[in-house]
Amino acid sequence: MSKCLKKRRSRQIISAFLIFTLLVSVILSGCRGQSSEIQNKKFRKFTEALFCQEVASNTVSLHYTLREPGEYGIQDPPVTFGYFSTDQGARKISTENTQAALERFSYRKLSKNNRLTYDVLNYYLELSKKENEYLLYEEPLGIVSGVQTQIPVLLSEYQFHSKEDVDAYLELMKTTPEYFKSLIAFEREKAERGLFMAGYTADTVIEQCQAFLDMGNSNYLISTFVDRIQQLADLSEQEKSDYIQKNAYMLKTYVLPAYTQLIQAVVELKELGKNEAGLCYLPNGKEYYELTVQALTGSPRTVPELQKLTKKQMKDDLDAMQQAAGMTAKQAKETAVMDSSDPQEILNSLGMDIAKTFPKLPETSVEVKYVPEAMEKHLSPAFYMIPALDDTKENVIYVNKAHMGNKLTLYTTLAHEGYPGHLYQTVYYASTNPDPLRSMFNFGGYVEGWATYAEMGSYYLADSLTREQAILLQKNSSMLLALYALADMGIHYDGWNRMDTVKFFTQYGVGSAEVVNQIYDLIIGSPGNYLKYYIGYVEFLGLKKKWIEKKGDDFSQKKFHKAVLDVGPAPFEIVEKYMWQGVN
Repeated sequence: MSKCLKKRRSRQIISAFLIFTLLVSVILSGCRGQSSEIQNKKFRKFTEALFCQEVASNTVSLHYTLREPGEYGIQDPPVTFGYFSTDQGARKISTENTQAALERFSYRKLSKNNRLTYDVLNYYLELSKKENEYLLYEEPLGIVSGVQTQIPVLLSEYQFHSKEDVDAYLELMKTTPEYFKSLIAFEREKAERGLFMAGYTADTVIEQCQAFLDMGNSNYLISTFVDRIQQLADLSEQEKSDYIQKNAYMLKTYVLPAYTQLIQAVVELKELGKNEAGLCYLPNGKEYYELTVQALTGSPRTVPELQKLTKKQMKDDLDAMQQAAGMTAKQAKETAVMDSSDPQEILNSLGMDIAKTFPKLPETSVEVKYVPEAMEKHLSPAFYMIPALDDTKENVIYVNKAHMGNKLTLYTTLAHEGYPGHLYQTVYYASTNPDPLRSMFNFGGYVEGWATYAEMGSYYLADSLTREQAILLQKNSSMLLALYALADMGIHYDGWNRMDTVKFFTQYGVGSAEVVNQIYDLIIGSPGNYLKYYIGYVEFLGLKKKWIEKKGDDFSQKKFHKAVLDVGPAPFEIVEKYMWQGVN
């Protein structure tokens, strides 16, 4: 399954100090008695202040979110990765203060776009209040996209537009031990509460960290730095050489030792992991999983409702496969012949093929890079690097060659990550000029659901596939993802053990016991991961059905796509509310 690597933290915590200041100013101003025009101006000032404070709270977030921070009034922010905190009280106060400030605005006086931002922020705050009770249940060392795998990629893609960027980058590397120290302290407290990860999950984390250390002098943080520094025209050759040496020194002195310390800590703590099974076996674990599913999918449905929804979609997919005459899904896969294996050619073709059914995209570019061979085993099949809000013209997609078994896999992966998936979705939404604060929220169900929707649709765009082949291949892919989603809910909500999981997959003729055991370990290490892809995808299908039913003969795929894309990342109940209104 393709996956988008998020450069911003999945759950943002807004500064309590700033919120208190804003709260006072809003209350004293008597917002509700003001005109609609003044209300809207103050609301945007309020959200922009929240955005600036949050985006400047760590250097990575700031660098990847804004090309020109000064244009937003952000000057000389501290250089830091941020830190991990177990202070539930501060988080609670922060959330409550923000919500109190938000409620001072008159909802009916706000513009449609500002109401949308209001609804999204309020939803996020309500969710944050619930999540706060389970702060130590969160796992920053997730095996799919944990800190340990994200940091190297984020550093390797840290762009140098000026000498100041290079200096900030090197200073950031210097802070790695401090950041990892707070991470280790967070994991220690988890362990003390009996919430540390399973031993075999810890082994995977250790392996991922060790793979990064084992690169030695061939570490890609050295080679990529050289490539980036050489592109800075305003530096002398001597300055470039000095910077290259300093980068190697920072890597050896600060970054690599931080990883060594992390390995030592995980080795020490791994014996304290008391739960080798699903989240439901933890204290209040079932409730926490329900909350995790809500946060990851953005779906208002309960877990039992999602299980029912998944089984219904599986039945629909199976019926469609049975109606496709002439071959089996296996035969369709074996006979599928794709024209190209060149990523750029595929992306160009997809970009042209979607023109009739998707809104026009602003001019942009994309570069395809490959995951370093040493990290292929430990990184996702593919991921898209989200560009800065104020500069979406340059985009990067990483492809993991180890997971690209054939041309068809590459084709559907690039549809997921590129057109009309993540790249398309991101660049298009940025072109609607949304409230910057919206970029701080991570609604995985919408983002990954859309990319999965794009991936599933790409089978029908491939000229070399017959209609029957496309149906069989797409429905088979959907069925497989549904099985993963059901297994996720079975393990974490219903308490399936390994044998239960093997038995479940066996009845669908999927994989050996060894393969299913690997799936089980992955699901244990990243609860809800498959749900944001599958449930998000199915929720989009549901919205499309409602759109068709209401529009009838006036149905247009392009208009539907525009309607949901204009709303932007949000919970699906909010997407459904605003897609009828036309926010842009």
